[in-house]
Amino acid sequence: MSGDALLWIALLGGIAGMDVVTFPQMMISRPIIAATAAGALGGNALAGLIAGAALEMLAMELLPVGASRYPEWGSAAVAGGAVAASPAAHAAPAGALLLGIVTALATAWAGGWTMHGLRRLNGVWSVRARPRLDAGDARYVAALQWRGLGFDFSRAAIVTLAATGAASLVPPAALARLSGHAWLLVTLAAALGAAVAGSSAWRFAAGAPRARWVAAALFAAAGAVAAGVLP
Repeated sequence: MSGDALLWIALLGGIAGMDVVTFPQMMISRPIIAATAAGALGGNALAGLIAGAALEMLAMELLPVGASRYPEWGSAAVAGGAVAASPAAHAAPAGALLLGIVTALATAWAGGWTMHGLRRLNGVWSVRARPRLDAGDARYVAALQWRGLGFDFSRAAIVTLAATGAASLVPPAALARLSGHAWLLVTLAAALGAAVAGSSAWRFAAGAPRARWVAAALFAAAGAVAAGVLP
């Protein structure tokens, strides 16, 4: 992946990572959005969409609530989509897709720790600024907010760049060998993601009228699609 492409991916990762909690919270950090956008930047939006769909099913179970530590899916999805749509994907699409999903999962975990660390740092800054905040210094309040925004953007951009750069070091020959079994592994991962997503959705829809009939129809439709797509 070229340096210019990595720069654009890092910028997108910074925006998506910041969207998770900080600003603007427009849902662009959802994996299916962020990974598709990253795939489009890499010249293969479809590969990014497929990776994003798989990651979205896993991310549905985990919601960013309060000050708890949770995976940071924004920058992770950008990294995963970029890897899935990398130039190596033309020769080994299945291997690149699997590598993208694995990269995203590892990045989501690491990104969650960096986000938690930034929150602790924000707390330190706020305590140090207590006298000026108590005095009602509006300019310093704005400066403190801009500092938090800037650091969160930088954090997510660096995480995305590091993850994408590390994944790009995997030689194409290894992806080609991996492609021999990748579709099976991707299918298993998709089945696991569907199970997680279905469990999450059922918790909200279980009390709806005819929910069981709708769920049965969806399972039947999914089975029919899988039977027609899988070898």
